[in-house]
Amino acid sequence: MSQLRSLAGALRSRSQWMMGYVGTGKRVFDPRRNCSSGAPEPSLAACSSSYVVEMYYAWLEDHKNVHESWDAYFRNAQASSSEESGEKRLSALLQGRGQSQTPAMSQKVVEDHLAVHTLIRAYQVRGHHVARLDPLGILTADLDSFVPSDLITSIDKLESYGLGESDLDKSFQLPLTTFIGGNESTLPLREIIHRLETSYCGHTGVEFMFINNMEQCQWIRQKFESPGIMIFSDREKRTLLARLVRSTRFEDFLARKWSSEKRFGLEGCEVLIPALKMIIDKSSETGIESVIMGMPHRGRLNVLANVVRKDLDQIFCQFDSKLEAADEGSGDVKYHLGMYHERINRETDKNITLSLMANPSHLEAVDPVVQGKTKAEQFYRGDTEGRRVMSILMHGDAAFAGQGVVYETFHLSELPSYTTHGTIHVVVNNQIGFTTDPRMARSSTYPTDVARVVNAPIFHVNADDPEAVMYVCKVAVEWRNTFNKDVVIDLVCYRRFGHNEMDEPMFTQPLMYKQIRKQEHVLKKYADKLISEGVVTLQEFEEEVAKYDKICEEAYTSSKDEKILHIRNWLDSPWPDFFKPDGEPKSMSCPPTGLSEDVLMHIGSVASSVPLKDFAIHSGLSRILRGRADMVSKRTVDWALAEYMAFGSLLKDDIHVRLSGQDVERGTFSHRHHVLHDQEVDKRFCVPMNHLWQNQALYTVCNSSLSEYGVLGFELGFAMASPNALVCWEAQFGDFHNTAQCIIDQFISAGQAKWVRHNGIVLLLPHGMEGMGPEHSSARPERFLQMSKDDPDRYPEFTGDFEVQQLYDCNWIMVNCSTPASYFHVLRRQILLPFRKPLIIFTPKSLLRLSEARSSFDEMITGTHFLRIIPDNSPASENPEKVKRVIFCTGKVYYELAKERKQLQLEEDVAIVRLEQISPFPFDLIKAEVEKYSNAELIWCQEEHKNMGYYDYVRPRFLTVHHKNPIWYVGRDPAAAPATGNKFTHLAELKRFLDTAFNLEAFKGRSF
Repeated sequence: MSQLRSLAGALRSRSQWMMGYVGTGKRVFDPRRNCSSGAPEPSLAACSSSYVVEMYYAWLEDHKNVHESWDAYFRNAQASSSEESGEKRLSALLQGRGQSQTPAMSQKVVEDHLAVHTLIRAYQVRGHHVARLDPLGILTADLDSFVPSDLITSIDKLESYGLGESDLDKSFQLPLTTFIGGNESTLPLREIIHRLETSYCGHTGVEFMFINNMEQCQWIRQKFESPGIMIFSDREKRTLLARLVRSTRFEDFLARKWSSEKRFGLEGCEVLIPALKMIIDKSSETGIESVIMGMPHRGRLNVLANVVRKDLDQIFCQFDSKLEAADEGSGDVKYHLGMYHERINRETDKNITLSLMANPSHLEAVDPVVQGKTKAEQFYRGDTEGRRVMSILMHGDAAFAGQGVVYETFHLSELPSYTTHGTIHVVVNNQIGFTTDPRMARSSTYPTDVARVVNAPIFHVNADDPEAVMYVCKVAVEWRNTFNKDVVIDLVCYRRFGHNEMDEPMFTQPLMYKQIRKQEHVLKKYADKLISEGVVTLQEFEEEVAKYDKICEEAYTSSKDEKILHIRNWLDSPWPDFFKPDGEPKSMSCPPTGLSEDVLMHIGSVASSVPLKDFAIHSGLSRILRGRADMVSKRTVDWALAEYMAFGSLLKDDIHVRLSGQDVERGTFSHRHHVLHDQEVDKRFCVPMNHLWQNQALYTVCNSSLSEYGVLGFELGFAMASPNALVCWEAQFGDFHNTAQCIIDQFISAGQAKWVRHNGIVLLLPHGMEGMGPEHSSARPERFLQMSKDDPDRYPEFTGDFEVQQLYDCNWIMVNCSTPASYFHVLRRQILLPFRKPLIIFTPKSLLRLSEARSSFDEMITGTHFLRIIPDNSPASENPEKVKRVIFCTGKVYYELAKERKQLQLEEDVAIVRLEQISPFPFDLIKAEVEKYSNAELIWCQEEHKNMGYYDYVRPRFLTVHHKNPIWYVGRDPAAAPATGNKFTHLAELKRFLDTAFNLEAFKGRSF
């Protein structure tokens, strides 16, 4: 009735609901007493019914006896009352006109209505637990056969609400929080239960009541409760059938032609293809122009064929073992590859670009990569609300629940610098992992429970009900378009074969697979349904099947003509304007990376000032800015200023620069300060680098969540979208990349070899042995060097520019800069190169403020460039034939060596050469240095332990350069931990290897 609706409205404000005692009469009522404060939306159902009636009579005595919200309700109810309204007994009671009724009778009426309202809420909250989700009919998708006690499954359950069988035909007023009545405000209890079961307990189970937003909850209720809302036209049904035909017959065709090949087919969840196409169609209608997708291997070939619309002959030729790969690298198995395709959407007649990202067997690793690429495309299109570019992520049930990167990616979904304004997640819920029962694989009720952390609604749906799936997909698109938030579709299905087609599932799931063998295919069931409805005829259905079979056969014949396997046909992120049509760089040279002094001075001036007026900065920051200004006046730079100049100069050339990671805005070591915060106005900040030039590119610097795996994957995806951007990820400490190792191993190190995918991402990894303990010292350079593909036993021969040719031939670049100028040049070189390679920079900590570690403008002005090695410039270099020892090193240890050499007065006897670029190894320059000091013994000195660091990498390469001169090791002894946690031990180790490095007599007769 309207009074109950008004009451619900009066209680929506939590601030009113939670106020204390009010009133001055004989009775004073506290709105909190006898009411549940745990409910997210206070309502009549949350209050004791007897208390409501008692409060009403108190209000009749004196309106001040109750809280003002109840007073307003009772006044409105009385003013709007009408004896002819049909609200009868309860209405009369609340009007004070039910003189013939006793208070007990009145209380029973209120209690019955409250019970019905509570019942409605129970179905909204827990109806999904009894929904018929499993196509096999043998499992419960929530891992529990328990039926919630507050759902009506028998008369006994009805009695638990104080209702009986005699109440089933009584009409009850519906609350505002339901739409089951349609245009009706009252319904018989029997019909209420029926409609609730239809909405929440059929082939769709909806989880949404945990969402703490009234508008969003009401939106979902309307989509699933409104009577007759899940209706499809005959045209839509025929389209759905045709898409099911393609999905099913594609798998059948592969099974017939390649019965002994792994393909990770989609059998058991064929509805995924029409589901994705529905999502894309409806998204296109809303204005989406580009969709970036990520998925594991199950069903990938089908998605490529029937969603992305890759030519079938290119898919089929992947099965031919006789074909030779024409492209560089190792390639990858067919069910890991991706694809990029622009085409017309036939349902909307609009252009749409589809990109399916390549993904390794690390199933969910692609999630943040997709999000990063989506964010980048939105950025370059100026799509600030996700209206033109969106992402779809597909998951397996076991991986979705089990892999932590899913959680990390969800937590990026609403962060300002990482949000993609809503992702549609589709879980292919096989109800099993490889061989592991879900009861042994997860602790959560559903595999999708992780999505609840961001209040994403979850739509569970029986995958053998295609129309229910299509409706859920429609709602998911509308949700994203309306609220710009994530949403999850849980396709509860089964896996008709084993983990792959060669696997025997009966070993471990005999009961399930006995049922699966009897299970009728969804295509057959849906075709029979439409034929019985008269939507299609049997002949039309058979013609549709024959038509697609013919397409497959023709493509199969055509695939035999493919003599060479081109991985480039499977690029998921092409850069058509960057490379030549054949994929080769447009040149093989790199211009000098220096800048004019005017540009350096201008950037230095902005870096040492505050562009905004009336902006109060911290006093400590004022000293830092004055220090920068002093350096600029002296034509010198430290590490932070060199970075500023590299970034700022690229912005001038319309190169977007993005720096992301934990605390990067200030810098872990309080050296960067790229974001200034007003000390007097909350949330007022300034990014001076965005005030360098008119019409400059945007500089994005963003502190990330405390994630490495997810955030590094995100930035990798961002870097894929365009070659004309410098995308950097900085670890808080270098060894923190450990938890992102999957992204490094699977995507960064081997990405080009597997997927012909260039990527220019930059990893900044603070590194150095400074007595800070084993977890804050080493960025583990040995791991990166082990994965470098340059041959240690072959001296490279190039006809052109040695440096550029060598960089083009490598899989990634590793540097450990010892000067700010080197850091400046290598960042600029990363963009000026005619190709893109990942760049790993082992950045310093103590050198950030070391006075000796500064560079002059002379090392950065026009005509200068990155030095792969820095030769010795001491007196030793003037008489190289007299030098007794050459120490090769990299990074911070140079300054410790130089200081020790000076103290020992050995500057004429010992030369120190720095490797700024470690990989690819600068064979040509090292050879020149070795030949220059022809009478000297060669030492490799590192601060890392012998089994770590660079020694195992450089030793065989030195032998290749000059096999007659062995390279001897000086450094810390082998160890299990990368550094000691004891400061005294650290200093003792340092002194020991410095003494050894300059003890010329100690090495005579020794071999390493």
